[in-house]
Amino acid sequence: MADEPTVVERYLTLGLALGRHVDGLVDAYYGPPELAARAADRSPRPPAELAGEARRLLADLYAGVPLDDAPGGENDTRRRWLAAQVTGLATTARRLAGEPVAYADEVEACYGVRPEPVPEDAFADAHRRLDEVLPGSGALADRLVSWREAHAVAPERLLGAVNSLSDDLRERTKTLIGLPEGEQVHFELVHDQPWSGFNWYHGDLRSTVAVNTDLPVLSLGLPHLVAHEVYPGHHTEHTRKEVGLVRGRRWVEETIFLVGTPQCLVAEGLADLGLEVLVGRDHQRFAAEHFAALGIRYDADVAGQVAEAGEVLAGARANAAFRLHADGADPVTVTDELARWALLAPQRAAKAVEFLVHPTWRAYVTCYVDGLRLCRSFVGGEPSRFVRLVTDQLVPADLQTAPR
Repeated sequence: MADEPTVVERYLTLGLALGRHVDGLVDAYYGPPELAARAADRSPRPPAELAGEARRLLADLYAGVPLDDAPGGENDTRRRWLAAQVTGLATTARRLAGEPVAYADEVEACYGVRPEPVPEDAFADAHRRLDEVLPGSGALADRLVSWREAHAVAPERLLGAVNSLSDDLRERTKTLIGLPEGEQVHFELVHDQPWSGFNWYHGDLRSTVAVNTDLPVLSLGLPHLVAHEVYPGHHTEHTRKEVGLVRGRRWVEETIFLVGTPQCLVAEGLADLGLEVLVGRDHQRFAAEHFAALGIRYDADVAGQVAEAGEVLAGARANAAFRLHADGADPVTVTDELARWALLAPQRAAKAVEFLVHPTWRAYVTCYVDGLRLCRSFVGGEPSRFVRLVTDQLVPADLQTAPR
């Protein structure tokens, strides 16, 4: 490695240094081991110092300082991608240094999209549609919670269901999108986490995917979870970019995945879209076939209509984040509001708020809400456009470009 670090090496070093302050900010790293060792061996650098380094790095990116010595590495799209990433890191460093950053400004700088609260009228309309399709009588929230929880997967059947879905989705992904030879995934069940599922990418085309069992896992969301974390979601994106960008073009900035940056919005949006791309928006029949063979309940006739309304109700989580971080509302109050508008059982609303108040994930919900919207618009039903999402360096602004 040269005495003077390159722009890309400085980016990696900045991300690793910020990761010493925020647990989980470095979601994945398989880059130069000496950079990771150096970051781990030294005392954490003050956030204000890291904010200054981010500003200098941005200035050099805009001034056209060479990125590195990779063949064909001087690429305007690549430089723009790096600048967007560093803007997100600079915002995290500023906030850690005690600089006040308004919530909407934080989200926009970190994830490339300015969030907007969802009108409560949209939730009320979704409630009306659910009232028409859900079985039973009584309060809507009670009926929905009862119907949902009746789809809990017995723990002893959970890994079998995950593996069945994964095997099918892997073959579909391999055919429609393409997978590198030698890619591998290992599933495990975990607890005491703020999320429902998580992909740890280790490099060398390997992922570990954890499924959180703090709350009963429902068959209703299991196909989406597997598609999101593995095929054609996070694992697929990581492996294709490792082969195409890191190994093929020596763009080592792709060896680090950083929370608080625009790459997260693209990644979460494409992962949420993945099941729809592989099997269509009406994917309930696909799920029902798997679960019938495993003896797991799945009410396909109702599930599709509930899913459509549920996509609208997901905006209630974005509103909850505004209430917590912009309005300063009490988490208990926000939990009650979220349970009301999203029609969640109290324990699931509390779990959602746990995610929103976590220091790492406080602004992350927009990656799901706006990420899916933008990725769906960008793909426009064309699988080749989805291939671009899991292959190329794109920033959220690129997703505004509709297919021709």
